[in-house]
Amino acid sequence: MSLPLEGLSAIVTGAGRGLGRAEALELARLGAAVVVNDFGQPGRDGSGAASTGPAEEVAAEIRAAGGRALAHTGDVADFQQARELVELAVSEFGKLDILVNNAGILRDRMVFSMSEGEWDAVIRVHLKGHFNTTRFAAAHWRARAKDAGGRVYGRIVNTSSEAFLAGSAGQPNYAAAKGGIVGLTTSTALALAKYGVTANAICPRARTRMTEDVFAGFELPEDRLDPLAPEHVAPLVGYLAAPAAARVNGQLLVVHGGMVAVVERPRVQAKFDSKQETFTYDELDAALTPHFAERADGETFGAVEVLGLKRE
Repeated sequence: MSLPLEGLSAIVTGAGRGLGRAEALELARLGAAVVVNDFGQPGRDGSGAASTGPAEEVAAEIRAAGGRALAHTGDVADFQQARELVELAVSEFGKLDILVNNAGILRDRMVFSMSEGEWDAVIRVHLKGHFNTTRFAAAHWRARAKDAGGRVYGRIVNTSSEAFLAGSAGQPNYAAAKGGIVGLTTSTALALAKYGVTANAICPRARTRMTEDVFAGFELPEDRLDPLAPEHVAPLVGYLAAPAAARVNGQLLVVHGGMVAVVERPRVQAKFDSKQETFTYDELDAALTPHFAERADGETFGAVEVLGLKRE
């Protein structure tokens, strides 16, 4: 029996550790040939010298298990290096079928203390990095579709975060980047659907180098897989990359610990109409102030309530 991703090729960015590593291994297990991308900097804030080690180690692990893989150690936030990453997959495997964007860093700070550099660095790696690889993968699929005179196979899986959904007080740069990734994903999904390409985003909750302090208080179970292990996230990425997910497009899914939630797009919560040509200040005060006073917890778009999240 053939594997779901047999004959397909994939790129996974930020795949030297954590979530990206688990996703690359899962795609390979399902039959895909994988380009393992990781810039290899040791600090979760993007500090330290770049290293070929993490990407090379994961690629070697895939090959040792009988799969096909090679490493790419470029910076996906660099436009030209992202182009080279896509070109490497095409030249090595003949085509690109799957793009999983996972690379990211953290530079946490409250908004009133954040520097311009801390803002720019996180937006660059997360949001620009997602755009760069998407731009060249999309051009590849569009050209193939024109040559073929029809639809081709293409899958994009982007990585957002619940920080975008529920807010994160000390991560305004990260939350903004992750919200931007959702917008990029839905726009890409609309633009590429006619070529046969889908684009979806996931909000994973997992214990990785980037979240080690967030989940520091959660004890590891001794008799079963850690509920926050990246291995809980990887199967969803494998599914979204597979032919079975052909009708899943432009979606946002939260995933962790054996749970997947499909997030509904924001809906109108309440509607108020002016009694004259346009609103006056007094009329808005009379309509909106009581409405928001009843929502004392200040939930944003109902996301906290829907996903069962709690603000600290």
